[in-house]
Amino acid sequence: MRVLIVDDEAPARRRLQQLLAPIDGIDVVGEAADGEAALALAERLRPDLMLLDVQMPELDGLAVAASLPDDGPAVVFVTAHDVYALQAFDAQALDYLLKPVAADRLARAIERARRRAAPRATVPTRQLLVPTRQGGVAVLPCAEIHWLEAADNYVTLHAGGREHLLRRTLGGLLADLGDDFVRVHRGAAVALDQVALVRPNDKGDARIVLRSGAEVACSRAYRPVLLERLAARD
Repeated sequence: MRVLIVDDEAPARRRLQQLLAPIDGIDVVGEAADGEAALALAERLRPDLMLLDVQMPELDGLAVAASLPDDGPAVVFVTAHDVYALQAFDAQALDYLLKPVAADRLARAIERARRRAAPRATVPTRQLLVPTRQGGVAVLPCAEIHWLEAADNYVTLHAGGREHLLRRTLGGLLADLGDDFVRVHRGAAVALDQVALVRPNDKGDARIVLRSGAEVACSRAYRPVLLERLAARD
């Protein structure tokens, strides 16, 4: 089982590493100290399980869980506060562990995650049904989509000079679209074959210039994922 550890405190990450070490069949594939890095690593490493702290600066654990695709990793929240339990299970968390985490309690959560594991879908969606302003439904080939922009539970599809609004989460939609698209920000994704230029900025993030001339922001956490996916297409 591939595990990703997410906590903004290094001692907490080390503690989980120590507790996981004696458990057979566990491969800790990465660690993240903030929510945005967690989402980027989840997309690149495809873990089976994410051990996720709730309280983190900027993007907290609940927001991370809500941004994961439908076929993403199982989530076990790890936190020092039990006041988030209801919200955690509303976010469809597999389990909820309180710090300091007990070894036997973590082992039970791992076993639940093993039982939950299932093969990921591999057939991407090739077209979407999108509502029209006239109240009808149009068929949009996914190959025509240049980039995706999310706001809450809606996604705007930028297809050439047109925009279409879908009531979907970005993570869920990307899971359906497959490997032709890559997330470049918590709220944005681009079609890989539409990327003309990646222009780095001083702070480690970047601007993506699409073939249409549109520009999309790429955060520092997602930039390595983008470059890796682009290189794989050469």
